[in-house]
Parts: sequence; C-alpha cells; structure tokens
Amino acid sequence: MLLNFIRGIFIIVIFAALFVSITSELANPTDAEKLTQKEIWVVFIGGLSLAVAVLFIDWLLPKKSLSALAGIFFGLIVGIFFSWALSLVLDMVNDVFKMGLVGNNLKLVKWVMGICICYFVISFVMRTKDDVRFIIPYVEFSRQTKGIRPLVLDTSVIIDGRIADICQTKLFDAPLVVPRFVLNELQLIADSSDKLKRVRGRRGLDILHKLQENTTIEVKLDDTPPPGIDERAPVDQKLVAFTKNCNGKLITNDYNLSKVAQVRQVDVININDLTNALKTVVLPGETMQVRIIKPGEESQQGIGYLDDGTMVVVEEGRNKIGEKVLLTVTSALQTSAGRMIFGKYERAVRDNNTAAADDSGKDDRQNNHRHKKQYS
Repeated sequence: MLLNFIRGIFIIVIFAALFVSITSELANPTDAEKLTQKEIWVVFIGGLSLAVAVLFIDWLLPKKSLSALAGIFFGLIVGIFFSWALSLVLDMVNDVFKMGLVGNNLKLVKWVMGICICYFVISFVMRTKDDVRFIIPYVEFSRQTKGIRPLVLDTSVIIDGRIADICQTKLFDAPLVVPRFVLNELQLIADSSDKLKRVRGRRGLDILHKLQENTTIEVKLDDTPPPGIDERAPVDQKLVAFTKNCNGKLITNDYNLSKVAQVRQVDVININDLTNALKTVVLPGETMQVRIIKPGEESQQGIGYLDDGTMVVVEEGRNKIGEKVLLTVTSALQTSAGRMIFGKYERAVRDNNTAAADDSGKDDRQNNHRHKKQYS
C-alpha cells in the first residue's frame, strides 16, 4: 500500500518538474527562441515516458513489501547523494562530448535523473531493508515493537477451538492477530466439497466469531502481506514470515510448524505443550486402571486410552484386549504431539457393570434354588 502511494507521488513529482521547467522556458523570451513547440512536446513526452519506464522496471522486480519511515528517509538521503554525484558526471560528459545541454535543458535532465535515482533507492531500501548491511557492516534495519507482543493465530489452532476457552480464562492479555491469508484459508476449507473439511472450516469460522465476541481479549484482522513471500506460497511459510515481521508469537498446535518456526527464531506457543503442562503428572510406581482396546507394536503390549485421550502402553497386556486392567506406571513421555504412559500389567479388574451383572445373576440363581426347595 505504501509502495503504491510512493509510486503515485513519483508520477506527480515528475509531471510537476516537467511542467515547471517547460513553463520557465516559455516565460524566458531569450531561451524560448531556442526551443520550438515541437521540441517542448518531445521533452515533455520523453520525461513522462522515462517515468513510466522506471515504474514498469520497478514493477517487474521481485515484490518485497516493507514499509518504514526510516527506510524511506535513508533511501532519500542516499538517492540525493547519488544524484549529486551523477550530476557532476553529467556536466563533465556534456562538456567533453558537446551534447548541447545548457540552461534549463540541463536542469531538466538533472531533475528527472535525480527523481528517478531517489525513487529507485527508496524502492530498493523498502524491499530489502532487512538485508541492508552496507555503509556500516552488520547494521540492518529492524522493526521495533513496543509494548506487548501480539499473538498470531494459526489455522489449525482456530479450528481446534481450545484457544477460545484459554482466552476465557484471561491467561492472554496480548492482542490476537489473524492474518488475512489465514481467514482466506478458513473460508476455502469451509467451502470445500469434502464434508469433513467443510465442517472443520465452519467450526473455525464459528470459533473466530466467538473470539471476536469475547470482551476479555482483542482480536485483530491484519491485511499486511508477509514480506518477501510470494502470494502463492504455503500458509505455514507465510505465517512464519508474518510473525517474524511483526515481532509476535505464533500460536499453533502443529508440531512441524512449531519446529520450523523455532528454526527461524520465531517464538511459538504450542497449545499441545500448554495442555500437557496442565495435566496431572503421573509418577513411576503409581497404579492406575485402563481398558485395553488394541494390541501394541511390540510383542505382549496392549494399548489403552485415558479419558483425556492419553495413550497408555501396557506390557504383558496383549492378551487382555477388551478387559479393564490394573497397571503400575513405569515411565511417562511428554512431547508436543501428546503424552504417553508406559506401565506393567498387574491384574485384571472387574468393571462395575460386569460385577453388577454377575451379582444380579448370582441372586437370580439363589432365588431359583429357594423356590425349587419350597415347592419340592
């Protein structure tokens, strides 16, 4: 947006410089005799053509939209310096090769050249200001963010829905930022022909609407494109670049995205890590009950799940599938992908329903036995 504004200012300044120069030529009778009306139009159209050519070349360059006042100011200073240096070179070339540029003609060429150079330098600095390391080695522009760092939401964490409950507890006091490309992905998923994806996308939009209605947290929709990333790039790549550019923290439950963000030195809050940290710690030696529902990968292993979805691996529980067993915890493993508990089978445990059924059957048998004795 800012770059387009600078392009518009560039065209206006070029047009004004040409108009003022030609008007001064016509206002000076002595110099007006040196330029015919045709030559004036040639100079005017030639200057505008040069400006359009500069804009076209700039449009063909790779897009890296970065906007900062410091970058514009620095680019303007460097552009003026180069314009002054090249104006001296132009004077020398004009004297040597007898190009016939004198008076306002020479001034016009210098003005057009200076404006073009300043524009090119400002455009270059805005696109690559994070990589500018000339003038002073190892010095680069960086975005300075004051106050609380924003929290950037991933698509998966919005669909997951737990972020709404966490915000309801007032754990986060920083604003939540939803980039425009994340909202577009949610809409794309909600419009999918796949029923499962469509349900997930609509759930994500409902969760986002719920977050916006929450008065305890501020939710912002940001249209700023990620710097240096193509519009057709994957959303994960855009998220990392966007979060790094705004100096925020990325909230996700995607394990791979968390690792990529950490490699790019972006702070990540993994919802799974947060959930695991709030779970009750299971210590080795404690006993617990679980129902074995399937065999494990290793021999004699059985797999069960707790009510919160934690997977429990039971040694010597392979032949107890479908039964509720008592086990002794040997170890626990917590990762960003979830938590696993390892234990050793102790003994089978009768379910309350099974026990009640057995007791009911036993009572029926006793009653039948009494009735038989009574009528015999």
